[in-house]
Amino acid sequence: MLRDGALAGRVLVVTGGGTGLGRKIAETAARLGARVCLASRDPAHLAEAARAVRDAGGDALEIPTDVRDYRQVRALVSRTVERFGRLDALVNNAAGNFVRPAERLPETAFRNVVDIVLNGGFYCARAAGRAMIEGGEGGAILNVLATYAWTGGPGTVHSACAKAGLLAMTRTLAVEWARHDIRVNGIAPGPLATEGASSRLWPSDALESRVRRSIPLGRFATLDEVADAALYLLSDHASYVTGEVLTLDGGAWLGRGLLAAEGPDEGIPIVRRRRTPKA
Repeated sequence: MLRDGALAGRVLVVTGGGTGLGRKIAETAARLGARVCLASRDPAHLAEAARAVRDAGGDALEIPTDVRDYRQVRALVSRTVERFGRLDALVNNAAGNFVRPAERLPETAFRNVVDIVLNGGFYCARAAGRAMIEGGEGGAILNVLATYAWTGGPGTVHSACAKAGLLAMTRTLAVEWARHDIRVNGIAPGPLATEGASSRLWPSDALESRVRRSIPLGRFATLDEVADAALYLLSDHASYVTGEVLTLDGGAWLGRGLLAAEGPDEGIPIVRRRRTPKA
């Protein structure tokens, strides 16, 4: 965990900041000394999150924003700079996901997820990047990805395609904007212990148990673990890190291979060397 004051004086914009991981990142950033602008489509969620940020000792600005509209995104960044005088970091966290086989996925649903994650991610990165370039002091951008950006994600083709594009954008902008001292990185969280994820991605106890068994470490990530990693990449402790993606999934994307049997010790035979009888 970063020490108190590690983000003192920094200004962050967090999209999807009203609930879940975005809210946790904002609260943790506030405890570390940052001032935070929260963006979300739901004003009610924003109001609650802003109160939490202030309770954590931070200064909060909440701006209802639909990241699919680049005009709203530009206004979000402009108002943040107007209020706080600068912009140091962006967390591209706004997303949408659910489980649906590709043959039953409506075209509009695919388009909406890509619009939020990929198009919205670019709109936010471009607006924030331009503000950082104009500010002349560099900055950091963090994109929230998923491991199926490179493994594929059966049942979530909409999100997998969008996150794969966001991964390409992360690495591309890391190179393009290095000359402006703007770092661009990503995190790829695995299954998170949140109410929202549970209701959309593993709505039954049986499915949740199945997902848990697929994780070598045998548990879901906590919001605190992921938020700490996110803010590390935005801090000076990661000042020489750019174009990277930090995976936080307990080893899930690696698979369990022969350990995929029901029990933790089933599936892998124990090989004992046979002793040669003495003559």
